[in-house]
Amino acid sequence: MAIIEGFRLKNYRSLRDVQIGRLWNAQKKTSLTPLVAVIGKNGVGKSSLFDAFGFLADCLRYGVEESCDRNGRGGIKKIRSMGINEPIEIEVYYRQDGNSRPITYQLSIDADKENRPYVKSERLRQRRKGQNLGRPFSFLILENGKGVVWKGNIDGIEEETEKTPLDSVKESANTQKVELKDKRKLGIATLGSLTDHPRIAAFTQFIESWYISYFTPDASRSLPLAGPQKRLNKHGDNLGNVVQYLERENKEKLQNILTRISQKIPGIQRIKTEKSQDDRLLLCFNDKGFTDPFYAQQMSDGTLKLFSYMLLLADPIPPPFICIEEPENGLYHKLLEILASELREHTTGKKGGSKGSQVFITTHQPYFIDALMPEEVWILEKQEDGFSTISRASDNELVKNLVSEGLPLGGLWYSDYIDARM
Repeated sequence: MAIIEGFRLKNYRSLRDVQIGRLWNAQKKTSLTPLVAVIGKNGVGKSSLFDAFGFLADCLRYGVEESCDRNGRGGIKKIRSMGINEPIEIEVYYRQDGNSRPITYQLSIDADKENRPYVKSERLRQRRKGQNLGRPFSFLILENGKGVVWKGNIDGIEEETEKTPLDSVKESANTQKVELKDKRKLGIATLGSLTDHPRIAAFTQFIESWYISYFTPDASRSLPLAGPQKRLNKHGDNLGNVVQYLERENKEKLQNILTRISQKIPGIQRIKTEKSQDDRLLLCFNDKGFTDPFYAQQMSDGTLKLFSYMLLLADPIPPPFICIEEPENGLYHKLLEILASELREHTTGKKGGSKGSQVFITTHQPYFIDALMPEEVWILEKQEDGFSTISRASDNELVKNLVSEGLPLGGLWYSDYIDARM
């Protein structure tokens, strides 16, 4: 499966410069694990880090100007770090699969004189085949909407020669000069739709398939029109439609999924859908001790949330990257270990033949952290200058030793053994 090995974010709200995992120029760092959890106190930037992934996905789909305003972001003035006039920078270091050469994508977004955001630069890098050391080659370089792209799997331009003006690079059968009509759109959005650029296409498809959860229980209680839908959307208001799709495509598999889910949700014996007289879809839960079913509108927030997450994980072709903010909200604390276990099992790709996903979580619940390992946990902490720093729990030898002795990681965090300054 495709996996993000490292991520860097600069000048995004309280995150002046944070890096998690390995980057092309930080190879001594350890790559991100399939399950990643970010913890920290209120106001340290957990939501900002979560939203940065959604922001990048939105930029690809809608362009940078609209994305700065979507999901309540409030424009570039609101999302750029306070008092900073430098561009917002995002860097993703990922592999398309376990055997592929890693690719780095770097994006820089600035504001023009009218304070409208635009794409200042984009770059894609990849090491030459068989190369383990040295600087990678750039196969896409765009500055203010102009630049050069190398077709197919051609290496590109060596880093040592990048000081050469791009205008002097000559076009050839494998080299193409690019000039974008709209500097507020990502270059990879255009180039990724062309068959000449399979690496760019694979990267854009990777981002487009991310699942960034903005799930709200109230949305899942809505009564959508009946009609099967293959994927759960980010708000969860098509929960019944997904169940209806599975009912149509494979009733036996759906029953196995629902049986497994109902076993994890206390008191639930059966889950099914019904159509109302006006052709709306009702999601029904049969509770122990009651003959008549309860409908989604009557179920608790925690039940709906846990059901949604487990239905998402049961997808036979899951999204490669799942991002969830504070999944513990509304859940009984003893269910958190079950959820963490389900998430880890899913990331391994062993559950039900699924390919698995990389899962990114933000949380401040020690009970959830108890079920994780130090290398899976990152800690954000605000510093005196108002910006936050981040570190990995496994970087602290004392914490690693205490966990290996059987002490729970969440308890260590609750007791202030873990912080970002260690």
